Amino acid sequence: MPRSADRPMSSNGDGSMIGTLPRNAAIDRAHPDLVNPPSTDHGLLPNLVFPFSLSHTRHESGGWTREVTNRLLPIAHDLAIIDMKLDPGAYRELHWHIQSEWAFILKGSARIAAVDQEGRNFLEDVKEGDLWYFPAGIPHHIQAFEEGVEFLLVFDDGCYSEDATFQVTDFFAHVPKEVIAKNFGWTMEQMRNLPEREKYIFPGEIPPPLAEDRVFSPTGDVPRTFKHQLLAQTPERFEGGSVRIADSTNFAAATTTTVAMVELEPGAMRELHWHPNGAEMQYILSGRGRMGVFANHATARTFNLETGDVGYVPISMGHYVENIGDEPFVYLELFRTAKFEDMSLMQWLANIPPEVVAATLNMPRELIEVMPKEKHAVQRH
Repeated sequence: MPRSADRPMSSNGDGSMIGTLPRNAAIDRAHPDLVNPPSTDHGLLPNLVFPFSLSHTRHESGGWTREVTNRLLPIAHDLAIIDMKLDPGAYRELHWHIQSEWAFILKGSARIAAVDQEGRNFLEDVKEGDLWYFPAGIPHHIQAFEEGVEFLLVFDDGCYSEDATFQVTDFFAHVPKEVIAKNFGWTMEQMRNLPEREKYIFPGEIPPPLAEDRVFSPTGDVPRTFKHQLLAQTPERFEGGSVRIADSTNFAAATTTTVAMVELEPGAMRELHWHPNGAEMQYILSGRGRMGVFANHATARTFNLETGDVGYVPISMGHYVENIGDEPFVYLELFRTAKFEDMSLMQWLANIPPEVVAATLNMPRELIEVMPKEKHAVQRH
């Protein structure tokens, strides 16, 4: 890809780059397309990438959490993303949110539970690669198994912060005890050990077998499961990689959050495309990639992505993602939508009169006529 002739840095002989001003060499090496952008980059498109490694980590007695919201990535209006780790047996306490909660298990396993507005309950075990989804306002909790668990949480509001969660212990701590006693029929003596502040993430015992933990509700179980096994899906395969999509068509409960799990082989790319129904947030699971984004008004920027980074593309902005490493580049495309939708630039051009495309692009008509009319989400040339 061509680079600007005005290079701000020169080679140091070992592949690193140095300049006349003090620099953070590690950041420069991780983001070469910001240091030496393609000549096609132009204009003032805002930053679209933020690494989790630069976010604050909140440590608790049973684990930790960190988040990327629009406080750190201001362009991220639609979605906020949280990385959370629970130690073996630890709880993410009983809580609920104004926003819906979508999750992806990065490693380990856990038990999840919820009760809906009809008193119908849900209790399931989840492992690496599984998803869960809890609608807004539905109370739930999470508890880790022997190996602990780390997971992503995605909320359908870029302003969301984990500090804004409704915790049951925080609720109890801010209701007069005589009111609690009247509500539950408890005595003051029985309530002497009630927590005085939220517990949030705290230690616990390993959950018993699932059959032993189930609670019978007279109103039954939730009608649509809050769990989905993304890795159990057969991926749609292309030359150069694969895609798995989970939206409301195959995960019916997930009405506000959609995901595409994309795997690009070395040298392959996610084709030039855009999303007409929502902004895209990305989480990089492994590998090294490059993302180019076009924002109209002759504005475009190129960003580098690696494991643990969060990317964001506003609605309808044209973009591509390319594997620039020597191992698979795997990432999640996340949307605040009920259904996954994308527009393929090639498919569009292949399905209109070829003379229109040839005249527009100053290309021979015969090249246009042989373009594939089917979508190829992942490509290798």
